[in-house]
Amino acid sequence: MAKLVFAVMMTVIWWMLHALQMDEELALGTVHEAKRAVNRAAHAAAQQVDRDKLEVGELALDADRAEMAALAYLRENLRLDEGLAPLPGSFLKEPVRVLQFAVIGPEVSFPYTYRNDTLGYEVTLRRPGVVLIVHLAFPRMFGVISPIEWDLKGSAEMVYV
Repeated sequence: MAKLVFAVMMTVIWWMLHALQMDEELALGTVHEAKRAVNRAAHAAAQQVDRDKLEVGELALDADRAEMAALAYLRENLRLDEGLAPLPGSFLKEPVRVLQFAVIGPEVSFPYTYRNDTLGYEVTLRRPGVVLIVHLAFPRMFGVISPIEWDLKGSAEMVYV
């Protein structure tokens, strides 16, 4: 009888360890995929040149178009709806929140160091660019690990030749 109880206990422990490993692996995959999405969104936003200012020789970004591009890339890469809530089939289960979206333009002198002490982010830009900070939560599969949430940070500079 003792061997049967021991075997059942060991099986339960093995299942829990397996569930823990699967949750951790899925968490790593989620954070890497989401970080790539944030980087792509920041890069897309940084390419939205203000054509009116460019005509007079000033390098600047169109803030409205930059924000629209960043949100569009986030929606496509993370499979989100217009309100940044996950669509069916998305690997996320909770809505994504944009904590910070900043367009850094010609109103500052470059190189410019952007600092956000609240979110713990600092980046130096050599030309106009974008800073994007997004908050998302990991949808645990088994609930073996405690809830995981990330503030993913990305920035990109305007590219010109």
